[in-house]
Amino acid sequence: MRFFSLNRVYNFMGIAPYCAAASVLVMIATLVALFYPGPKLGTDFVGGTEIEVAFNAPVPADKVRSALETVGLHDADVVEVRTGTADSRYIIRVSQVSTVSDEVQREAERLLCLPPGAGADCAEDQYATEVKFSPGGDRITARFVQPPNPVWIRDRLAAINGLDLRSGVDNPRVDPRSPDKVIIELVGVGDRMFTALKAQLGQEVVPDAPMRVEWVGPKAGAQLRNAAMQSIAITLLAIMAYVAVRFDMRFAPGAVLCLGHDALVAVGVLMLAGKELNLTIIAALLTIIGFSVNDTVVIYDRVRENMRRLRGASFPEIINLSVSEMLGRTIITSGTATLSLVAFLIWGTNTLQDFAFTLIVGFICGVYSTVFVALPITHWLDKTLLAKRRTQKRRVPVPRAKRELNPL
Repeated sequence: MRFFSLNRVYNFMGIAPYCAAASVLVMIATLVALFYPGPKLGTDFVGGTEIEVAFNAPVPADKVRSALETVGLHDADVVEVRTGTADSRYIIRVSQVSTVSDEVQREAERLLCLPPGAGADCAEDQYATEVKFSPGGDRITARFVQPPNPVWIRDRLAAINGLDLRSGVDNPRVDPRSPDKVIIELVGVGDRMFTALKAQLGQEVVPDAPMRVEWVGPKAGAQLRNAAMQSIAITLLAIMAYVAVRFDMRFAPGAVLCLGHDALVAVGVLMLAGKELNLTIIAALLTIIGFSVNDTVVIYDRVRENMRRLRGASFPEIINLSVSEMLGRTIITSGTATLSLVAFLIWGTNTLQDFAFTLIVGFICGVYSTVFVALPITHWLDKTLLAKRRTQKRRVPVPRAKRELNPL
């Protein structure tokens, strides 16, 4: 299958300066937007609690937000999930992670007799040796010096204002694997959100349970954000080292800048479209980098072959010929990959749609940047290095023996 004639050479390097200027402007605009107003970060990176609810009837987003305000959650972010059906599905996110404050934790530790003798009514053989609160504020695990009494624990914790225990006869419960350990289930932020929706919107509108409940602490979110940035940086450095070994140092900087350009432009388009940045988007960006470097290496390899075969041709002529020869292969490869993502973009869930959208933008940028970012930078480095070599050759002094044989 051929879309382009092999006998025709397109002048890509003729418009490369204009494309390079446009790429620089887009990258600068994206970098500025990353600082002001800043990207819309997901729960993975900033922390918070998130639930996804598929309502039984259409519900406006403002009613969902108003229902959450009745329980003090005024910063709720309500995002509609478009599934292509009549379902009214929302992702509801708040910045709050735990309902248990530090004062409530200290009071719970005191009533569970940690440390021994913390309370006047603590028995000598009934006190906790360890009390841990989950970062999401939905569970307490405690160890006791003797097998604990769940009824005694429940009665003491139920008296604490601000600590809501889940209903059920098996809460608290003794861990069957460890007789001295008890598990106390609490009402978390996600439970409060779903209970408020049921109370305000009605049992017939709100389903029996949310589709999912997730929470990430602020410290864990910061760690995930730093790890994501480090993974992208390490990937770019590894690719630069690979290209430098596979070809030479003239090709490596162009490849890395090309990949950085693809990732940065994809982030800019996502911000422009109002998408949030989360771990799914980071996975898509790493996929873009891996896909784009494949196309870049293939064209680099053809450029190197033509450099050996066409000794008298200039470097821009070699680039134009190489890209023209590989243009059909590039279009077919990238086009096939892009078409396979269209189905996810149209019929996928919210996460799959964001993933597919990011990949489509990145694949298109990958084809563009290989021709108008990587190869022009390689040409500039080749021209600069060759100019330095010619200058060094002119400055090489004539050996003494030759000066004696050929006096001026």
